[in-house]
Amino acid sequence: MKKQKRLAGLTQLLVPLIALLALVLFNLIRDPGFFSVEMVANNNGDPVLKGNLISILNGASELAILAMGMTLVTAASGGQDISVGALATISASVFIKVLRGGGAIGVGTILLGFLLSCLVAMAFGAFNGTLVSVFRIQPMIATLILYTCGRSVAYWINGGASPTVDSPIVTALGGFIPGVPVPTPVLIVIAVGILFALAFRLTSLGLYMQTVGINQGAARLNGINAVGMKLLAFIILGACCSVAGIIGASRLSMVNHEQLLLDIEMDAILAVAIGGNSLGGGKFRMTGSIIGAYVIQALTTTLYAMKVPSTDIKAYKALVIILLVVIGSPVVKQKVSHLWAGIRARRAGKEAA
Repeated sequence: MKKQKRLAGLTQLLVPLIALLALVLFNLIRDPGFFSVEMVANNNGDPVLKGNLISILNGASELAILAMGMTLVTAASGGQDISVGALATISASVFIKVLRGGGAIGVGTILLGFLLSCLVAMAFGAFNGTLVSVFRIQPMIATLILYTCGRSVAYWINGGASPTVDSPIVTALGGFIPGVPVPTPVLIVIAVGILFALAFRLTSLGLYMQTVGINQGAARLNGINAVGMKLLAFIILGACCSVAGIIGASRLSMVNHEQLLLDIEMDAILAVAIGGNSLGGGKFRMTGSIIGAYVIQALTTTLYAMKVPSTDIKAYKALVIILLVVIGSPVVKQKVSHLWAGIRARRAGKEAA
């Protein structure tokens, strides 16, 4: 039974892993030194890692965090939250607002800003979750409200301005901690991933989420609070938006309400799909979504390295992603499964003869 579960898990990860491997091989053939990493000194004189590989790992940080939260929402509700970019911007605005509240920006101020940012994001997540779980509105429609007005709310929070902050701590959050050569956002992704892994191992959170997504009525009969699980999924996604928004704002030490994490909600949904998770809810594998996020970022970095005009990047990404999604679709998987079963049956017949 355990072997079958492991095999099913590996099969689900097959498409994102093949896509990632294909990008790696393509870049190595095109440029053998594409993934080379070197140690250089940054503007402060600290040694840091630099290279396309580091750029991919660093650039996908916000997307990977949002993809984790989006995976839970998709699994529990059978739909997607298209307001994550706007909510991340609201969170970043709250964070910057606290930092600019007066006085020196120290660790305590940073923690307070993060806490308030997280609470606000979770409150908005609860709002989205209430519309979906209590009022049974389709997730994409329910989150369309915040998607439409969220960036305006973020703009109002800071009095219709795009404020900046000057703090070495904020710079370190979006860049490098002095003495640590790995980008801080990469470390934050690892920390968030560990928290999810511990939650799934130490609690029944993952099982409950996918049970609600598969059959809400059956989950209720088994004593699972379906409404509560859906609401919790959106609240957790809100917390992920807060972390992603703070990273995005810390990279530039400012909040650009119109451009911060623009269109990242589409990439988050695609990361979940590329990861082999059903967009209709139910069983999920978060590792697949994380790999999907890095596949998208690797593709983007590859296109830029090939001097593809920035105006054409989305078109090329769309073509590749359509191919990946089609290959990973249930219809194609079923066809391949039947083909493989037929090959094995013919082999067994020849051996028997």
